[in-house]
Amino acid sequence: MSLGPLQILLIIVVILLLFGAGKIPRLMGDVAKGINAFKRGMKEGEDAPPKQIEKDEPSDKSDKP
Repeated sequence: MSLGPLQILLIIVVILLLFGAGKIPRLMGDVAKGINAFKRGMKEGEDAPPKQIEKDEPSDKSDKP
């Protein structure tokens, strides 16, 4: 099922009625900032070295007095 031109136009009109024409550019700017922050976080995660998981294993040194 694909959206036709009439359905897309109807969706745009409903969005304009809900948010108003003045808020839409600000809303799109906020969405763009969120996407950029997400991409930056993903890139920082790739650059960081992987964390090593420490296992809770008893050491032999603690058994000896």
